[in-house]
Amino acid sequence: MRGEKLIRKRLILFTGCAMTALGGCATTHEAGPRPLDVARLPAVGIVSERFLSYNVEMLELTGGRFWKPYASTNSAKTDLYEDRPPIDLTNPRLRALARALGPAYVRYSGTWANGTFFADSETAPATVPKGYDAVLTRRQWRQAVEFARDSDAQIVTSMPTSPGARDADGNWTPQAAERLFAYTQSIGGTIAASEFANEPNLIGGTKPPANYDAGRYRGDFARFHEWLRKRSPGTLILAPGAFELGKGSTFPSFIKKLPTADVAPTAAHRPDAVSFHFYGALSQRCNGLKDIDPQSDTWLSTIDTAIADTAALRDAISPDAPLWLTETADAACGGNPQAKTFADSFRFVDQLARAARQGVQVVMHNTLAASDYALLDEHDFAPRPNYWAAYLWRRTMGTTVLDGGSIVRGDGLRIYAHCQRGRSGGVTVLAINPDRANARTLHIAGRAEVFSLTQPEGRPGSAALNGVVLELGQASGAKDIFPRMEALLRRGGVTVPASSISFITIPDAANPSCMVKG
Repeated sequence: MRGEKLIRKRLILFTGCAMTALGGCATTHEAGPRPLDVARLPAVGIVSERFLSYNVEMLELTGGRFWKPYASTNSAKTDLYEDRPPIDLTNPRLRALARALGPAYVRYSGTWANGTFFADSETAPATVPKGYDAVLTRRQWRQAVEFARDSDAQIVTSMPTSPGARDADGNWTPQAAERLFAYTQSIGGTIAASEFANEPNLIGGTKPPANYDAGRYRGDFARFHEWLRKRSPGTLILAPGAFELGKGSTFPSFIKKLPTADVAPTAAHRPDAVSFHFYGALSQRCNGLKDIDPQSDTWLSTIDTAIADTAALRDAISPDAPLWLTETADAACGGNPQAKTFADSFRFVDQLARAARQGVQVVMHNTLAASDYALLDEHDFAPRPNYWAAYLWRRTMGTTVLDGGSIVRGDGLRIYAHCQRGRSGGVTVLAINPDRANARTLHIAGRAEVFSLTQPEGRPGSAALNGVVLELGQASGAKDIFPRMEALLRRGGVTVPASSISFITIPDAANPSCMVKG
């Protein structure tokens, strides 16, 4: 088995009931006081230990023009981009915050990776080589490898596909990729997984030669597949990595596209995992949807179609391969203004839970620290609300997914469940209350530890845990201190506040499915 052990068996329900769209059992919605029977929730699947992962864009490593934050005044108001220096991956705060999310995958890729040249030298050449748009130096890549190692993150990437990576006939060649793999190996690094091109269904972004079509793309993918299998047998091959957009959103007409099915590999070159990217909409920068209600059922469930479509594609091209969501955020093109606020945490957490329930094994948020959709502020790396949601997920949600569908309620409360991380037999219930006005009550038999995230009054860019604002503290020497994550202890009734996200751990649940896994 190559790389991390892949869970290839199809999800099995132990209850024999009909499946709903969310992968749970069809039941009558409950609003009554009957306690949640967490001890009997059946397991429906297992996600990767590195399930919650993140992207650092290739452009962040090299520096260049990336999506300009809405609040920035560094360039013309109408400019969608702004120049930025290479990210400092040696920053102690950045490393500590990334480490707290580990183990994870860190994906160094993105649209700009399609045209990035690896120089195999400490400094960049005076000019960017012909056929490329940017240069990645040894020093920059070494920092990336060291960052991953220090953060307990395994590296995922993609290959350059621009004219500089092609021969005179326009066919892809592995010479540029070989330099990157050889240098990575020479410094003790490992590339755990790789896509070929970033988002090949948006074929224009791969910078192909004239008259390039799906047949030629598949030929290039075959060359990549055969080369990587020999060059690095332990590296997982991910494909197709297509861009999926939420319903109601459309791409501008000038973007050249190919059907996802047409860029999917053939049976002769099956991927180890079937990957896709998902954004609910294009951002306001790209004239996308406006007036999105971040707590509406329509918005929170928008990923379901993309997962179903990708699962169907998987069944056709690599039947038992897991699904990996290798790039996602609220909206493409840097995110919407709400992406850096608590309002987006409903989507962030619900999407993680929905994906896990539907068989997605890995989810990579875009980005860790660039533009509005980042988990961290790009200037001082201060955690945003989605970071704290990710941190709580990592502390409480284990890898065994339980059938939370059997406790769906009729009052709008969204319920998911996993085995509790680090506690044999324990269960964690994720209760999301998108109702802005009304609290809800859950009745749980036994002792419960409650971690409720809400937005502090008048502070949309912050999150509070059980009413206490979450912020990094500082000790002597300016070393960051994580806030104490103190639970409310409850027995019987658990109040889920209005507009809140609650991780509720039940350590004494004694769920048989959770006795070994966590």
